[in-house]
Amino acid sequence: MNPEKHLVTVWNPSYGADVMEAHVRILRDLAQRYRSKEVGEDDVFVWWGKIRSVHRQSPLPHIKDIIALESQLGDGEATHEMQLYITDYRSLYIAHVGEITTEDVREGDDGDHIADLYLEDGRHCDCWFRLWDIRRLVSDDTLAVIEELQKLRNTAYGDMPVSIYGGMVDLPMIVTRPDGARYFEPDARDQLTDGKYWVEFDAERSGLGSIERELRENCFGEEAWFRLDPGARTFIATAEKVFRDHKADISLDFSPVLLDFAKAFEVQTNILLRQALAKVPRDTRLLNLGGKTVDAGTGGAFMLADLVRIIGESREINQALKRSIAREGEWFTASLPAILNELARVRNPAAHSERIDRESVRKQRNQFLGIGCEGDLVRLAKVRIS
Repeated sequence: MNPEKHLVTVWNPSYGADVMEAHVRILRDLAQRYRSKEVGEDDVFVWWGKIRSVHRQSPLPHIKDIIALESQLGDGEATHEMQLYITDYRSLYIAHVGEITTEDVREGDDGDHIADLYLEDGRHCDCWFRLWDIRRLVSDDTLAVIEELQKLRNTAYGDMPVSIYGGMVDLPMIVTRPDGARYFEPDARDQLTDGKYWVEFDAERSGLGSIERELRENCFGEEAWFRLDPGARTFIATAEKVFRDHKADISLDFSPVLLDFAKAFEVQTNILLRQALAKVPRDTRLLNLGGKTVDAGTGGAFMLADLVRIIGESREINQALKRSIAREGEWFTASLPAILNELARVRNPAAHSERIDRESVRKQRNQFLGIGCEGDLVRLAKVRIS
């Protein structure tokens, strides 16, 4: 089976003071209008145009290949998750593509879905991408951008890893992603963002770049940090930022810190579970959760209590995981369920507005990050699938 194709492009700051923010703002506003029932869900999108350089008059040499990617998309809704990676080399965003077209969408749009930068005279676009959502992967950290893009393979250069040094040519470039990572699954999004679009969720979490760099350099180490999913890194950094910003306020409810740590565990554990069970027979992966038969290898959005049952209480799955995990398998199958169970015990009251004091959260935070000990999240980042 041919691997799914994705795209990588660059935004040019010379086209406006903040090109990315212009698109994000439109999507965020439409998401809010959808919640107030002013527009329908299908109206929540923004157009991203591939602006043609004034120095190039001929069409993109690979425009037919780009348009051919439409075969991965269904009628108005992606049957597979097509991703558009967008960077300025300092930050990296990923967008959920719903349509690709060479038609000039400015002619038929009501203006609600197109950034003003495309309306300037003489500005032509080779093609347009309808984006259902935009998610921030890296904020103000070039090293992290390099690491994330290296997970992609450039189909035009022998499937070599994407490099920002000399490799950002013939944009948008067509790429594959060997690990098959998904970023816009509705169930996972609803669980992690409380039903918000990612573009809304990210707007509530700003200023994380410096915290992420410090965690990478002084706590996890580069190898372990970059093995964590970007979503898990965001939740860890958010939890740490809230804790640091308010640690002097002993009267504050610190439950949001614990909730974000819990989501980090859920994101990373679900990803590892899916990868580890990918080649396990389906009959082995099936179990009963809440009165329903589920496939532990394809669920993708299990919460802490379910993860405890899947990993720790299903003997067949536990044994299959031990065979599938090359590194930290014993810890993942024996110790992690107890860690997740304790976190669920404390997290569940916090999720229902019960106050958690600073000292309780401080102890948990130290255990997760490895302050004075071997951190649970650090060990989770070291898990390797065979």
